[in-house]
Amino acid sequence: MSGVTFKQFKFDAHKAIADPVLQGAVDGATRTFRTARAAALADVPDVDELRDHFKAIRSATLSRLADHLETFERQAAAAGAHVHWAQDGAAANRIVVEIARQHGAQMVVKSKSMATEETHLNKALIEAGITPVETDLGEWIIQLAGEPPSHIVGPALHKTRQQVAELFSREVGRPLDPDDIPALTAEARRVLREKFLTADIGISGANLAVAETGSIVLVTNEGNGRLVTSAPPAHIAVVGIEKICPTWDDAAVWLSLLGRSATGQPLSIYTNTITGPARAADLDGPREMHIILMDNGRSGLIGTGYEEVLQCIRCGACLNACPVYQEVGGHSYGNAYSGPIGAVLIPLLFGLESNEALPHASSLCGACLEVCPARIDLPRMLLDLRADEVDQHILSREEHLIESGIAWLLGQRRLFNFLADMGRIFQKPLVDQDRLLAVPPEFNPAGERRLPTLAERSFHDLWNNLREEDDPAAPVYGWLHLAAVVLALLFILRLLKGGKTS
Repeated sequence: MSGVTFKQFKFDAHKAIADPVLQGAVDGATRTFRTARAAALADVPDVDELRDHFKAIRSATLSRLADHLETFERQAAAAGAHVHWAQDGAAANRIVVEIARQHGAQMVVKSKSMATEETHLNKALIEAGITPVETDLGEWIIQLAGEPPSHIVGPALHKTRQQVAELFSREVGRPLDPDDIPALTAEARRVLREKFLTADIGISGANLAVAETGSIVLVTNEGNGRLVTSAPPAHIAVVGIEKICPTWDDAAVWLSLLGRSATGQPLSIYTNTITGPARAADLDGPREMHIILMDNGRSGLIGTGYEEVLQCIRCGACLNACPVYQEVGGHSYGNAYSGPIGAVLIPLLFGLESNEALPHASSLCGACLEVCPARIDLPRMLLDLRADEVDQHILSREEHLIESGIAWLLGQRRLFNFLADMGRIFQKPLVDQDRLLAVPPEFNPAGERRLPTLAERSFHDLWNNLREEDDPAAPVYGWLHLAAVVLALLFILRLLKGGKTS
């Protein structure tokens, strides 16, 4: 992954903002998710206490993560599964490819999995001569389009039905009506059903892994998850180590918040529990099951100020609430993880230096913290990452000089007030309805929007006046301040005149 620099993020963001089709699709989908979430949580008694309880569960789990992982490995092995450990994404991909080769696999079917998107598993499989087929409808759409997911829950959220119909028509070799949604769905079902029946291996992720029984849980709104994990003779699950849940009581809390936070459902349509491969008496199911527990930088966050990010359950609520995500879409983040969680997680897992723009892809409005079921303080971590950029000298020399200069200026109260007074005077020819008429784009942080003017009076002036009204004996500095400004102006004009003369 090449990373997301300031230049790249700005380019991709401007491109997304200028795309009316993308804007309409993202706005409509995120609005639907937000509305559904609010309605679903409103029906839960003591929902704030439930979220606090879940926060405590996730925090306690991470504090003993190694113990819970060992328990899970022991119980999963006892149930007949093969448990593998992957230090990073490359190792996870190698394990999958090795298992596929042992089975002589030529084609694999995949259920929706953020972990395999993180490792770019499809690319590794193709390079090994194995064809991966995404079977989640949204994932299949973006696979046909050759794009990464745009959203954690809705990977094809950015696509319109016209674009989907065009992709399906190209795949099946005949035109399909974009307004006939049932026909489009039936066509996808026809094509993918054949893949389920002929695939050599099924690959999935896991929404959580329950340590006490060695089970994995898949939460989906489509039946493809069940087919992927039961129709092929072997099943491989790639699971991030932070997805461990100690007990089924804890899992019940997790699941009660996941569906409501993600799609506004009390419980997703399909909540599948898988404990080992099929038994001898089972009529169906895989005869072999492999679970890959993947680290990929996660363990390095334990015990740091960023450990809290591992409490994420990938519900996508923070994306739906984020005003930045709603404008720039998911692809601007350059990774499968987007929105506020991506802006924190990507630099931590893949390097801050190569993803310098992402901690700044936020207005710090706090909406992500407000909606997170685990109350993860993403705004705090975004600020911490920005501080890390300064400490590690990741910012460019020009930005470092500018920010250092501004920091120094903000510490010089008299000079700052003097320059503000200068600005109020020199802005007058450029003011129209409390906005500046024209500012060169390179000096305008608001982009195409007109900048507001400096207020006629500063807050400090207003505050001092209030104090003077309360205390008539307080000294009055207004005329002295004005005299200082006039003298300064005369001094500047004399310098300018002298420069012309010389």
